[in-house]
Amino acid sequence: MEQMKPSMQSHDLQLQEVVFLQGHQHQSIIQRRMTEWLILARIQFTIIREAWVWIFIMACMFPLTTLLFLKFFTVDPTPAVMTRIITGNMLFGLIVMGLNSMAQEISWQKHQGHFTYYSSLPIAKVNFIFANLLRGLIMCVPSFIILAMIGQLAYGIQFHYSWGLVPVLLLTVFSVVGAGVLIGFWSPSHQLTNMLVQALMMFISFLTPVMVDMDQLPVILQWFSYIFPTTYAAEAMREVLISGWSGSVAWNTLVLLFFSLISIVLILKKVDWRVEK
Repeated sequence: MEQMKPSMQSHDLQLQEVVFLQGHQHQSIIQRRMTEWLILARIQFTIIREAWVWIFIMACMFPLTTLLFLKFFTVDPTPAVMTRIITGNMLFGLIVMGLNSMAQEISWQKHQGHFTYYSSLPIAKVNFIFANLLRGLIMCVPSFIILAMIGQLAYGIQFHYSWGLVPVLLLTVFSVVGAGVLIGFWSPSHQLTNMLVQALMMFISFLTPVMVDMDQLPVILQWFSYIFPTTYAAEAMREVLISGWSGSVAWNTLVLLFFSLISIVLILKKVDWRVEK
């Protein structure tokens, strides 16, 4: 028995060492993944920093023009109509940058073979994807805020700001950017992607409940509207800016979360590092 005790103690020490090494290895993997993502995020941030002026102009030009046109065109609009116009143009800017520009940029990189460089690096695909999603968020949020401020000044109204605006804003941007990134990674050809996102930009902005109410659209367009996250985003944004958080806002926020998660899952399944010749 006395001879067995040292052997049992030695066995216990070996088990403790194995557990410690496994934990240390697991921790090092997490640290490495975090370092990968930070490096890729810095690359995306550098791209934005070098072209931030053009990004700002593209993000604000079309929605700001539409916002001012509707300001001159409408006569004595009600507060509800003014809120719909402002939030609609905020979403218009998000569609221009988050859906249109992100899809075209990623599609161009894919068909130019830029992903081959990233595929040769010891990085995880998920880090590359989330770095691109971060880039889309950075591109869209400033114009979103600026258009809200200009809209309030132009129409002379004051929004109701509450904590509920934060999840609505983030999930609105993330769901639209996720759709743009997904289209870019899926892109079978750059020309097709350009035509598709241009058509989607105009259809979603003007033929779904972004600029108008749902009941103002034909029935067939009302049914089509439910497949786009912007429908739920527009309703949530209007209500949270008028009266604050409510059950309806919570429901639309959950739907936006669902769209965001679905886009991430589809991106992970559809992402291709190389273009098949």
